Amino acid sequence: MQPARPTLRTLREDLKSALPSARKPLDELDHPLLQKARELFGDEKRGHERIRAVDDEILFKVKVQRWRGAVWTDQDLDLPWLVAAGQREDGSSDDFYAALETDAQAARARYNAGHRQTLAGRTYVGHLLPTKDDHDRYQLEAGTRLVRRLASAIRQLTRGSLHDGHEHATDFATFRLGVLVRAEDGHETYVAVRITGSVPDDLTAVVLRCVPGCEPTAWYPEYALPSRSLLPAEQAWSTLMDPKAAAELLDEE
Repeated sequence: MQPARPTLRTLREDLKSALPSARKPLDELDHPLLQKARELFGDEKRGHERIRAVDDEILFKVKVQRWRGAVWTDQDLDLPWLVAAGQREDGSSDDFYAALETDAQAARARYNAGHRQTLAGRTYVGHLLPTKDDHDRYQLEAGTRLVRRLASAIRQLTRGSLHDGHEHATDFATFRLGVLVRAEDGHETYVAVRITGSVPDDLTAVVLRCVPGCEPTAWYPEYALPSRSLLPAEQAWSTLMDPKAAAELLDEE
């Protein structure tokens, strides 16, 4: 399951927080209630306490310190959303959930008053669930998540190749990425990056920028790797790696 994240409405209205840039995924925000939600819903073996007062959707309780919240899971994306939040008042243990029930009952009454097809049950929380803006923000963050995954994978592949001189590769959703490093004592350190599959030019540039110890503008297209020619679906680039950066990469272990 993916990390829990707040809806935009919850972030602004309930948590009173500003919306950060898309470079900061909402599932990484530093808030005690969000941290607790990520903890609870990050372990599939943990049970969750349902909010029984809400009957039109399945919502679960999140509690930490004086904060209370309601989490709804998008089953298609396997993604938990914090859809409502508030603080417990002194002398009361369930005031947030009681208020949530009252608001949901009022929302159901308003909905039924304005629609010919009325709702069954006692509550309506559809207005709290993620909207198109929430899903647009989630997709906007996809670039950040991919760049982070690329950077981490490339460091691991580069380190592995530095150890044995062989190409190390891994698969992404639409392409396969390989890194080959050849380092000899007293000689320059050669590094080649291979991509199998179709990727846009801007993603290729991101991949090359992520290789440690290499100048982003010093890559040159290759038409063969040291041990073989390229296949029709492959493209490759090579450059020289700073030996100091290579040594530091190995020292990270």
